[in-house]
Amino acid sequence: MNTEKSRILFEKAQGYIPGGVNSPVRACKSVGCNPLFIDRASGSKIFDVDGNTFIDFVCSWGPMILGHDHPVVREAVAEALGKGTSYGAPTPSEVELAELVTEAVPSVERVRFVNSGTEATMSAIRLARGYTGKNVVVKFNGCYHGHADSFLVKAGSGVITLGIPGSPGVPEDIVKNTISIPYNDPKILEKTLRDESLSIACVIIEPVAGNMGVVVPDINFLKKLKELTEELKIVLIFDEVITGFRLSFGGAQGRFGINPDLTCLGKIIGGGLPVGAYGGKKEIMDMIAPGGPVYQAGTLSGNPLAMAAGIATLKLLKEPGFYDRLEKKADSFAAELEGVAKKFSLNTTMNRIGSMMTTFFTGEEVTDFASAMKADTGKYSRYYRGMRAQGVYLAPSQFEASFVSAAHTSEDLEKAIESAEKVLAKL
Repeated sequence: MNTEKSRILFEKAQGYIPGGVNSPVRACKSVGCNPLFIDRASGSKIFDVDGNTFIDFVCSWGPMILGHDHPVVREAVAEALGKGTSYGAPTPSEVELAELVTEAVPSVERVRFVNSGTEATMSAIRLARGYTGKNVVVKFNGCYHGHADSFLVKAGSGVITLGIPGSPGVPEDIVKNTISIPYNDPKILEKTLRDESLSIACVIIEPVAGNMGVVVPDINFLKKLKELTEELKIVLIFDEVITGFRLSFGGAQGRFGINPDLTCLGKIIGGGLPVGAYGGKKEIMDMIAPGGPVYQAGTLSGNPLAMAAGIATLKLLKEPGFYDRLEKKADSFAAELEGVAKKFSLNTTMNRIGSMMTTFFTGEEVTDFASAMKADTGKYSRYYRGMRAQGVYLAPSQFEASFVSAAHTSEDLEKAIESAEKVLAKL
């Protein structure tokens, strides 16, 4: 496969952009190759600058649940674009999207739009601290909540992909107010939350981890978390930037029937445009300025183009049977992939929930950060390069999710399975 134009662009980019990319995992360092530079995308496919076509299972890291360049979303954005790109003032579209979000997500009574998932999570913990008058944030090893200082302690996503040691550049005064504990471990959870000396403001969790690869929670662990935070008056924050509108129309909390105090959203609610949001109980959200003393602001928050794309996307997701069809497609695809690996007696573990999944190159069950880290990253790198050569685009990291979209056809999935068979046979 000829990727010469991508190579030249990457070489040029490194002269102007740190590492040649604007988000670290894109550099493909952990999988031993150069990144592809993408020219355009449509449906289930992306097309690079060299004219190569790929079946896309990255889906812009999750937002493209309908596929790329969906005509209804494109039309909505074009209509909004015809009226201008940004006003720095309230618009009807923010009210409409806010109404859609609060109707869909069980725990959200008020919502504030921002521009990224990182903005959403850092705003949510500031709000939790302001509401409780306490400082300590509890998170979970391997969960990634964006790149705000408090979240880079034992974080997932690019931090573990690149082997970065946690929190360089983050002051010790911030690190000391962040506690990271094992995911899916109810005993350590209870011991930590009941420690009265810690002055815990909030617990933030990915209700399904997606940034150490997909790790599905033990439902009893999540129930215990809810019970403890409620009893101890600790604010519970679900980071649903990935899972929101991905696992169900009500997100992970709608699927599991467990409501947090605050929820962080992003990705799908912007239909592929930059967006984030945080929302929750009225009594907490009303602490935000201008109604309350906790300050947060943003020039481009509620941007009309992102609002238009989000409204169009959520309306399509509301169609009866959408999630049932997507789940069935993803379940069948994951089972076939798992079958191919077993055919060649490879030590792999498939973790899937809804339309997100990860093939871990380890024979052990993956239930937390420690078990995820046992995966053979060298084997994943060879798998990634082989699949890319076959025209299948996967995340350039063992510790990320693959996504199935409504645009993936049975032919796409069959081609991906056939490609996997060819590649795995050589590992």
